[in-house]
Amino acid sequence: MNSGSDFVVEGKKNLSNESAEARSSLVLVLIAVLTLQIAVYYESYWSMVQTWWRSETFAHGFLIFPISLYLIWTRREALSKIANQPDYRALPLLLGCGFTWLLAHLADVLVIEQLAVVAMIPLIVWAVLGFQKAWAMAFPLAFMLFAVPAGEFLVPSMMEFTADFTVSAIELTGIPVFREGLFFTLPSGSWSVVEACSGVRYIIASLTLGCLYAYLTYHSYWRRLVFILLAIIAPIIANGLRAYMIVMIGHLSSMKLATGVDHLIYGWVWFGIVMFILFWLGGFWRDKPSESIENIDAQRSSNSNSHRRIITLAGIVTLAGTLFIILIWPVWSLYIDQLKASPGYVLSAPVAKQWVQVSTEENAWQPTYVEPSQLLHQSYQNQDVRVGLVLAYYENQRQGSELINSRNTLLVDSNRAWRQSKPSEKIDVGLSGQHFQVIETQIKSNREQLLVWRWNLINSVHTANDYYGKAIEAWSQLKGASRRGTGVVLYTPFMDNDVEESRGRLQGFLEDVLPELESKL
Repeated sequence: MNSGSDFVVEGKKNLSNESAEARSSLVLVLIAVLTLQIAVYYESYWSMVQTWWRSETFAHGFLIFPISLYLIWTRREALSKIANQPDYRALPLLLGCGFTWLLAHLADVLVIEQLAVVAMIPLIVWAVLGFQKAWAMAFPLAFMLFAVPAGEFLVPSMMEFTADFTVSAIELTGIPVFREGLFFTLPSGSWSVVEACSGVRYIIASLTLGCLYAYLTYHSYWRRLVFILLAIIAPIIANGLRAYMIVMIGHLSSMKLATGVDHLIYGWVWFGIVMFILFWLGGFWRDKPSESIENIDAQRSSNSNSHRRIITLAGIVTLAGTLFIILIWPVWSLYIDQLKASPGYVLSAPVAKQWVQVSTEENAWQPTYVEPSQLLHQSYQNQDVRVGLVLAYYENQRQGSELINSRNTLLVDSNRAWRQSKPSEKIDVGLSGQHFQVIETQIKSNREQLLVWRWNLINSVHTANDYYGKAIEAWSQLKGASRRGTGVVLYTPFMDNDVEESRGRLQGFLEDVLPELESKL
């Protein structure tokens, strides 16, 4: 009897050792696959690191992956009770992420490229270790997405909101204020809302900290969701109050305070106070620990974990499919790069009937385009009417030298001579046989006002939609065609009471110049 009992116990020990060895083997496979993924997509990861390094807004990215790994490590006992089993159901999603990465990489949409490559990580964990294991690590794996430097698209709308909030608060205070776009003037001095005033960096930091706090503090999903929503709303309101207080400090001190470096210091001190209050209030909602879904999964899996797990043929196919999906997209991208060719096109000013080319003033306004292959700025005259044309031509685009880029803009903060007087809007332009949209903007200086139209000409398609433009570029790349495009800007002087007349002037010039413009580009 004793020997039989010993045999059973020894058998269980052997079985447990084999299960532990199988688990360890798959964990090592996971580490190897993730290492390979990082090595293959190193350019995407490196671009994230570069953004973390140069931007205060996204400097928190250095902490995201360590925090995620630490959160996983704290749950190691519960995770050890969940069986590892490769799961092929993750492969279609992994395939979609890879294809999204390829399109974004070809079109140089860096934020989508980075999101796709980071989103591969939880899908790889799912494919190699199984759904239950990945679900038990759901938050730490999803938290990795905060490492992606995203959110700059909110800057224009948040600048507008900050200006609206600040001017409204000043008016409620009883101080006269005159607003012109993002610029406003008080009796004590003038102010403007720039990118740093948008509050986007506060929103990103608050959302990141809020999600982490909600995960660590609450157990019920609805409490987590409510707190995350508050973490989004609070910095938006707080940034409006911050801007108002800075203007009031400057106004009451006769513009001696809050106009220099202390301007930014007040902002971060105020943000720290707001976050402290938010976390302090959040502590009152703390709920009692309860059995989470992850623990239930661990208990369910622990019952089956006593049985030996053998990597089946389906598991081997899943692992092979994971490796194939990871490798195919960079290889495809390299193949497409080999098809690129540069014909060495030389850009020249198009001829417009009824219009005479004249020299452009030395200090004339000009939009900013980052590293175009060629840039042309030409003025045209028709009797006493003047129109300016700017063409920013991009041959084979690459990261940092691309047509659709947030740094390609009509105005830069450093150029205080020009400012935008009204929000930009899209308008329809109807020509003979052509119909498309342009972005219309009114800008002004101390000398004159300009009515500006801008859009992009990509592979013979006129578009003012950046997303559509990127899709055209990506499709051209997939076909192996050269990815060329041109930024087109038209402008003409105008007075406040002749905007419609100026629009007609630009449309008439465009009607005359468009045929040759399209033939050249």
